[in-house]
Amino acid sequence: MHDILILGGGPAGLTAAIYATRACRDTLVIAEQVGGAASIAHRIDNYSALPKINGYDLTAKMYDQSVSLGAKHKSDKIVKITASGSTKVVETESGIFEGRSLILALGSRYRKIGLDGEDELLGSGISYCATCDGNFFKRRTVAVVGGGDTALSDALFLSKIATKVILIHRRNEFRASASLVSALQNSGVEVVYDSIVEKLQGNPLSAIIVRNLKTGCVINYQIDGLFVAIGSDPCVDLIKEEIALTDSKYIITDRHMRTNIPGVYAAGDIRDTPLRQIITACADGAIAAETASSDLK
Repeated sequence: MHDILILGGGPAGLTAAIYATRACRDTLVIAEQVGGAASIAHRIDNYSALPKINGYDLTAKMYDQSVSLGAKHKSDKIVKITASGSTKVVETESGIFEGRSLILALGSRYRKIGLDGEDELLGSGISYCATCDGNFFKRRTVAVVGGGDTALSDALFLSKIATKVILIHRRNEFRASASLVSALQNSGVEVVYDSIVEKLQGNPLSAIIVRNLKTGCVINYQIDGLFVAIGSDPCVDLIKEEIALTDSKYIITDRHMRTNIPGVYAAGDIRDTPLRQIITACADGAIAAETASSDLK
């Protein structure tokens, strides 16, 4: 029986482990991958006091710090979560683990276009986070795929950095808020409606083939970067029947990271939050661990 079980080894989970062990709580982190999605970021410029560090090195430092403080780690695949009882039970491929409290820090997955070479080009021309990677494309040509708030926000953000921004949307109107659509009209962003990206070229990425869904017309765009903003899916499949979620399937918490289930907390990209960045995930993890420790008293 552990005091606190933490599911997820990204910045939220690792920071939660640091704060939980500093509160003298017996802590176990269960994750398939140390560092989570953040570990594959090829360069991070916006983490306070650590400019130009890569994701692997940053999350490795978090992991080492948690271990030095006494946190235990288990590399394993989680197959079942039972959270509603007073004892939280997590079943993995290798065993069953129990805790008095549970912190969910499983993150979310960016939706992909699904094209050949997409995974290989991550960090070599393809990004799923404009605020994370936009500054790598100063005075260059980039494209954004999507038609919601995130896509338009990304295009507007990039328009202040890049020489040219092309926004590609599969429909003839946006799903984004009216204020973003209005701002886009005066931004200089080139909008390509009724179109999809059909093929990626080069490694690093040098061009994309875009097809118009109505006319069938195909255009080759020479670009330096492609930002995919077609949404993300929180990793809640194993807990969604027990926990309160938004319409978009993100976990609802209060400001102390408590969920609707006593003794269960959520931190990072898995929860309903206005900003999904490494530094905010760390803040969530710290709050969740402090709250969990306090509630155990």
